[in-house]
Amino acid sequence: MTSHRKTFTGGALVILIILFVALMLVVNVLFRGARVDLTENNLYTLSSGTTQILGELKEPINLYFYFSDKGTQSLPQLRTYATRVRELLEEMAARSNGNIHLDVIDPLPFSEDEDRATAYGLQAVPVSADGESIFLGLAGTNSTNGQSVIPFLQPNKESFLEYDVAKLIHELATPKKPVVGLISGLPMGAGFDPQTRQMTSPWAVRQQMSQLFDVRELNAGGLHTIDPEISVLMLVHPKALSDDAQYAIDQFVLRGGHLMVFVDPNAELDTSGADPQDPQAAMFADHSSDLPTLFKAWGIEFDHSSVVLDRTLAVPVSMGQDGRAVRHPGIIGLAAADLSHDDVVTANLDSVNVSSAGAFGLAEGSDKTLVPLMQSSADAMTAPADRLKMLPDPSALLTDFKASGTRYVIGGRVSGKFKTAFPQRNEAGHLAESKADNQILVVADTDILGDRLWVQVQNFLGQQLMNAFADNGDFVLNAVDNLTGSSALISIRGRATSQRPFSTVESLRRGADERFRAKEQELQNELQETERKLSQLQSAKTSDQQLVLSAEQKSELDNFTRRKGEIRKELRDVRRSLDADIESLGSRLKIINIVLVPLLVTLVAVGFATWRARRRRQA
Repeated sequence: MTSHRKTFTGGALVILIILFVALMLVVNVLFRGARVDLTENNLYTLSSGTTQILGELKEPINLYFYFSDKGTQSLPQLRTYATRVRELLEEMAARSNGNIHLDVIDPLPFSEDEDRATAYGLQAVPVSADGESIFLGLAGTNSTNGQSVIPFLQPNKESFLEYDVAKLIHELATPKKPVVGLISGLPMGAGFDPQTRQMTSPWAVRQQMSQLFDVRELNAGGLHTIDPEISVLMLVHPKALSDDAQYAIDQFVLRGGHLMVFVDPNAELDTSGADPQDPQAAMFADHSSDLPTLFKAWGIEFDHSSVVLDRTLAVPVSMGQDGRAVRHPGIIGLAAADLSHDDVVTANLDSVNVSSAGAFGLAEGSDKTLVPLMQSSADAMTAPADRLKMLPDPSALLTDFKASGTRYVIGGRVSGKFKTAFPQRNEAGHLAESKADNQILVVADTDILGDRLWVQVQNFLGQQLMNAFADNGDFVLNAVDNLTGSSALISIRGRATSQRPFSTVESLRRGADERFRAKEQELQNELQETERKLSQLQSAKTSDQQLVLSAEQKSELDNFTRRKGEIRKELRDVRRSLDADIESLGSRLKIINIVLVPLLVTLVAVGFATWRARRRRQA
């Protein structure tokens, strides 16, 4: 009986093994490529925009990930980030229906791989004093010998890693130079200055756009339709546009075109109304611009008669012959904290200057979404635009300044489904509403485009040298570059990073630092009080006693020295308690991971085995 039972048990075990292997083979076939992302922020789940770009690939794309594996043995953080990049690339390749071929290459020094990495334009970054360099870059090619590269994948840009890689793939899939339409009411291009009777150079931002995009200037006066080849329309200082021109812009947006609008309550670069016989004529002319018909239909609120004044971000300007600096609340210097870190357009910018800018909002009842890209500080207010004209001293704007506590949106994205502003029109192909969500990028300032706020242009041996002191140009190029991508690419936003801070430890450290600073401040206050008392005692002494410490002074010094020692001991105790708290936390985590979790698993296993044994006995 025992022999038969053993034979039955052995045979059952063999059958179970065979069934397990068969099950694994079936699962491997049925669920090939299936993955589960259990990370807190879904780090390994591609966004819908990236998935759409990968699904629309029609030709093979080769990606070459160059990472100096051997050269980074002593750089654990960089190796961790490289693993993150490789895993993202592998996920993209797996979701591309076989259209992305990924090669991971370790370019050893003086190897052919290193030469190819350099030929692609990847950046070798030195990591040691003896000149040793490493690569951490991505190169891509398509079937028509097109190339695109990310010279160095910076770990501090991890939140936009997916966007950067998706953009590279999109560029390789659509290698044609993007077409940008430009309608400008300001003299951005080369022209002729009648006052100096000389040719003028294009604005710096206009020159940079021409280097990256196929910029086509459109005549607003005779505009009836916008060429379907134009993917982005840049509208600068629109004044008195005809209904036909506005209808053309309206239909361009509704059919999925991307619009970038620059309007202004007071465009200081607007030369309309100038009269050589009357120098003040241009000053009193209306230099505002607006799109009231289109903005109303799209749920956008903009007051072309009001400017934003900001007391905190006011830029100093030179006034008078003495060149004294006066803070001008109408000229606002936006810093990194005032620019969105969650949008690829502004995430890596440090400063943007605007002048006599307005503000955007959403109309009451609007179903659109306004995402700020540039905002004033809370120490700001709005004022009539006319106050900035004929202003001899900008500091006068601060005389009756009353901050509203509102952070005004100077630039932002407006998204949603847009409806036509011309429901009465019935031309062929007329659209009453956009078929899908779209985005409009709006900026309430045109002076942001002018050279004076962000760049110094100098002629050197016939060449123009541009020395940028602000990021206005980068803002415009980033915005146009982002909008020239597909809707899928534009929809990709910054992601969470794989770096997981020890929030509990950081909280302990912050608390200890606060106690430490409080003790240091207490010591500093007692020192100042002791110095004050010593000074009083010293002033009360006669001239022949100035160099001799009195009993009161000696007592004060002794008390301070004793108290100083006590506070220093308390400071050391604060530091020791921090270390003790961190060590205690680490010990608790070790006990949980090493003892409690295995013990819990063991108890569950013993309980399950006991339950099975009872079932068998009952059977």
